[in-house]
Amino acid sequence: MTARVTALFDNIWQQYIDVTPSAKNIHQLLGDGNDIINDHVAYRTFNSAKVNLATLAKHLLSIGYTECGQYDFVAKKLTAKHFEHSDNTMPKVFISELRVEEFSIEIQEIIANLVAQLPDDVSERNDFLYSGQLWNISSADYQTLLATSEYAAWLSAWGYRANHFTVSINHLKNYDDIIAVNNTLKAEGYLLNSNGGEVKGDSEVMLEQSSTLADKAQVTFTDKTMEIPSCFYEFAKRYPLANGELYTGFVAASADKIFDSTNAV
Repeated sequence: MTARVTALFDNIWQQYIDVTPSAKNIHQLLGDGNDIINDHVAYRTFNSAKVNLATLAKHLLSIGYTECGQYDFVAKKLTAKHFEHSDNTMPKVFISELRVEEFSIEIQEIIANLVAQLPDDVSERNDFLYSGQLWNISSADYQTLLATSEYAAWLSAWGYRANHFTVSINHLKNYDDIIAVNNTLKAEGYLLNSNGGEVKGDSEVMLEQSSTLADKAQVTFTDKTMEIPSCFYEFAKRYPLANGELYTGFVAASADKIFDSTNAV
């Protein structure tokens, strides 16, 4: 089972660094040539039946993951869950879905048109979690989505891929402090997401998080090719609970700001 999990995330990672080259460089920088333990990987989707959160989750449940938490993002109109594997060196997976029905008819129609292009059994693909953009979309529809929901626009352009990977600071050999990690990144010229502060969360909520701003990469729309924000790299430090085990959940207030790492700047 572990071999299947490792193979899956190897494919997801390769697709991710293809449009997020900074992540490969930062991996080397922080790991100093050693392997890095990923705290979690995040996905975005729509709550449409063909591609909703549950359809992504079934790929994880089939390889030993279990559902461990649910979250609500009122302002961004998202529902999310996170999943953990019995082997805690395997990354947690955070999946969110956009509550499409809470948007205007215009936005709903654009999203419905995207999903309608997919076969009914699209989520049965073995490579679904790294299948990318499976529909066609115009730059005008992308811009319309972007004006209302950056989340929806990003998903329309990039499709099914990791939105970000996350370095587990707890498992780094040369760092045990998120400020030190951030300072190393900034010294190398990387820009951090400062929305809500460079560090989101604290020891009181058992989780500290920071992230780079997304790289940019070319996306081909039906009418033109444009360079837009792609994916980013996150960094997380977890604190122990009373029983000595590290907290494994997520903090919605912090995650809400992490989502903004793909905003255009």
